[in-house]
Amino acid sequence: MAKLFEAADANILMTELRRSFDAGVTRGYEWRVSQLKKLLVICDNHETEIVSALHDDLGKPELESSVYEVALLRNSIKLALKQLKNWMAPDKAKTSLTTFPASAEIVSEPLGVVLVISAWNYPFLLSIDPVIGAISAGNAVVLKPSELAPASSSLLAKLLEQYLDPSAVRVVEGAVTETTLLLEQKWDKIFYTGSSKIGRIIMMAAAKHLTPVVLELGGKSPVVIDSDTNLKITAKRIISGKWGCNNGQACISPDYILTTKEYAPKVIDAMKQELEAFYGKNPMESKDMSRIVNSNHFDRLSKILEEKDVSDKIVYGGQKNRDNLKISPTILLDVPLDSLIMSEEIFGPLLPILTLNNLEECFDVIRSRPKPLAAYLFTQNQKLKERFAMTISAGGIVVNDIAVHLSLPTLPFGGVGESGMGSYHGKFSFDAFSHKKAVLYKGFIGDAAIRYPPYSRGKLRLLKALVNSNLVEVFKVLLGLS
Repeated sequence: MAKLFEAADANILMTELRRSFDAGVTRGYEWRVSQLKKLLVICDNHETEIVSALHDDLGKPELESSVYEVALLRNSIKLALKQLKNWMAPDKAKTSLTTFPASAEIVSEPLGVVLVISAWNYPFLLSIDPVIGAISAGNAVVLKPSELAPASSSLLAKLLEQYLDPSAVRVVEGAVTETTLLLEQKWDKIFYTGSSKIGRIIMMAAAKHLTPVVLELGGKSPVVIDSDTNLKITAKRIISGKWGCNNGQACISPDYILTTKEYAPKVIDAMKQELEAFYGKNPMESKDMSRIVNSNHFDRLSKILEEKDVSDKIVYGGQKNRDNLKISPTILLDVPLDSLIMSEEIFGPLLPILTLNNLEECFDVIRSRPKPLAAYLFTQNQKLKERFAMTISAGGIVVNDIAVHLSLPTLPFGGVGESGMGSYHGKFSFDAFSHKKAVLYKGFIGDAAIRYPPYSRGKLRLLKALVNSNLVEVFKVLLGLS
């Protein structure tokens, strides 16, 4: 039986990691590279075990596990290894007349000891990707995987303990009790992925110690479909981004569709046709779709689906099997705006379509709700694309596809407003776990008497000209012309 994690264990853990960080264990380039290379070995040598754990926890198809978790992690690690020297190098900063002669730079320094609390829906990607950033930036790190994906949590603990430096990288398994004990410690940053409800708890705990946080949350990500689109490809991409990404259990999953009353029947027909092509006439038997994570989430989704004035809005799907934790891809039309399905993030295989008199109304609908983690638009209209990108506030915008921005390390991934704060991926991960320290170097040559008392009107005029970088005025003062 595993030893219980208690308050004393949390204190010891923090003391040991703080000691390692203060001793400089994690700061060097060599240490960071060695740990990143070991993470790469985990991806290369243990992919079969990872795929198996994900199947045990979520029934994930091998393709989803290998591509959307392991391959994306491999890319993140390789990018960090390739770019780390550049990321670590100080950035030169301009100086001014006020500080002349001087040089200045911005130094990226590690924050210290950080906590990563990850989610169950992509338990490897969302655990290790932030850890890549924390290690790259030179921090000691504790990972708390989600207890709702127990096989993945256990494997993560085993592999990270086996490969990584235990003096600076630890995994703590457990549930609410263990997380609460960890949150009582004073961290230098907390990185949390999950629901906004728990995000608020994380932020309250962090506020006690003035600990900065990155909150990767979610929200109701809309999909706007214009009639000027390639409908067949649109339907395929929506299905792939909804049911092909963990069966809708993804933070950037499409949560509802907005289109016109006139165009909605065509959208529904296209979706039905492509869903059948993807998953067959009986999608409940398809091996290419994940199951619902557990019975609690199954019951939550069932409650949403069975709500009054919602269940009769189903136009496709709606089949359920609690024993197998399966719900078929389900499309609903014009559900009430105050229903549960439109009030909370769905996080499952249900997709409502809301119809509009004209597409112009989509802007007001989206803006009337909390800012989503992602917003999607399908159109060939260039002006509509530009307006959508410029006026819709969301963590990320994708035009004519779903969720693919997640795979691009040159783009920051994160939310805004209630969908989260802070961002990561690529260098943004490094920056998320770094402090940008301002450093200015001066010598003793060129010491100006004008900065010291006793003050005079002439000193005042000259200093104002220098602070404003007004060379003409500087010369006027020096020549007695001002």
